[in-house]
Amino acid sequence: MNLAHWLERAAAVFADRPAIASGRTTVCSHRDLAARAARGAGWLHEQGLMPGDRVGFFLGNQPDYLQLLWSTWWAGLVAVPINAKLHGREAAYILSDCAATMCFVNASHADALTGHVPGACRLIDDHRFLEGTTAPPAIVPREEDDDAWLFYTSGTTGHPKGVRLTMRNLRWMTMAYLVEVQPVAPGDAMLHPAPLSHGSGLYHLPYVLNGGVNVLPESGGFDGAEIAALAAHWGNASLFAAPTMVRRLAEWARTQPAPPAGLATVVYGGGPMYLADIEQACEALGPHLAQIYGQGECPMTITVLPKHVIEDRAHPRHRERLASVGYPQPMVELSIRAPDGTVVPVGEAGEVCVRGEVVMKGYWNQPHATEEALRDGWLHTGDIGRLDADGFLTLLDRDKDLIISGGSNVYPREVEEALLRHPAVAEVSVIGAPDAEWGEIVVAYVVTHAPVGENELDGHCLEHIARFKRPRRYRFVEALPKNHYGKVLKTELREQERSAH
Repeated sequence: MNLAHWLERAAAVFADRPAIASGRTTVCSHRDLAARAARGAGWLHEQGLMPGDRVGFFLGNQPDYLQLLWSTWWAGLVAVPINAKLHGREAAYILSDCAATMCFVNASHADALTGHVPGACRLIDDHRFLEGTTAPPAIVPREEDDDAWLFYTSGTTGHPKGVRLTMRNLRWMTMAYLVEVQPVAPGDAMLHPAPLSHGSGLYHLPYVLNGGVNVLPESGGFDGAEIAALAAHWGNASLFAAPTMVRRLAEWARTQPAPPAGLATVVYGGGPMYLADIEQACEALGPHLAQIYGQGECPMTITVLPKHVIEDRAHPRHRERLASVGYPQPMVELSIRAPDGTVVPVGEAGEVCVRGEVVMKGYWNQPHATEEALRDGWLHTGDIGRLDADGFLTLLDRDKDLIISGGSNVYPREVEEALLRHPAVAEVSVIGAPDAEWGEIVVAYVVTHAPVGENELDGHCLEHIARFKRPRRYRFVEALPKNHYGKVLKTELREQERSAH
């Protein structure tokens, strides 16, 4: 089933209710959104796009984003949302890898792509066709296993991989939200201070399905006072937030005489949230926090720590549960496995494996990576964790060296490869270090064979990778610790970093 049938249904059932808002101003109703999506689909057909073609979205959060997204699905196309913070070269790689026919941009992102975008991909920065007179076509039929969303996640090779999320995946992810995270009634609001290219964008689906309103802050980013004001205005408002955002919202709330009004659920995920931060956020924001754990490969839907568990302070293991990521969501099976694939006993550590209707179809044009990740019917997440006797999962480490800073993924090899392009850098190893503000920050241990300063390396990084991926701290060393096989011992570097702080 094509997801666009949800919007068609919403246009009939919730016709005049607000569907998209910018701040406190309604942009369109559900009837209007469906009409614009259909006109956009007609325009896409006129441009020669065929069902299954990929369409990029290199945009910041703005009302057009959601309208164009539904046009893409209405036309039977595959959406490829791209992190708006990426360097133009990085965004162009994604467009090239998936052979995108078209990419929706605004002026600033069009400039960023100049000189990098593949020639076969058209950049569209004028979205007025959504208001045009193109005859709206019928929704293009799609099968359950047809691609709907191509989510690019960084890979250990230094190049991002395209996670193939199908109509089925997104439908079951939506049901998981409604069942375990937050039920949605007509008129309920989802606030979007987090990027629509990631979890926040996925979480707009339940609000279209059930007649809610998706609200884009006018600031285009995250501001505690703005979020509180929007929650009070729209009422029963939820949002998806990286731990950094939760901490900032809690810090703002502590300066106010009372907790924010109008909040339903603040869903946090996408990075490590320390126990002390969770407790402080609960104190400042009230009984509104819920946690999810997922990956792009199993979007937003591996485990959940719902509000009622977080607020159950009388439970004898309350703090232990707060430090976990909750229990499996009902759409998945979860298993902790040893490297040989055997299930480990309760309480022992192993790789988190999951299977169910929300697990990805595979990686775009990467059969070997797909085969490695999807083995014996299970998604091998690469995360290390343990289950307790009650089924609560605690994450211990990441098998890969992923760094999550401010809710954004940073893979060390991407940063290392960028730094190694500088002629003064002989060797480099990048690790993550705990940080109270960002969850983790990027730290680079650098061996040089010519004089070079931090400012020069910082500028060099900005020429090659996104700003949020650059190191926040440089350590200039004479040599990197290595084992007998010449492999850098990152565990030793992490210990050095802990000792230094």
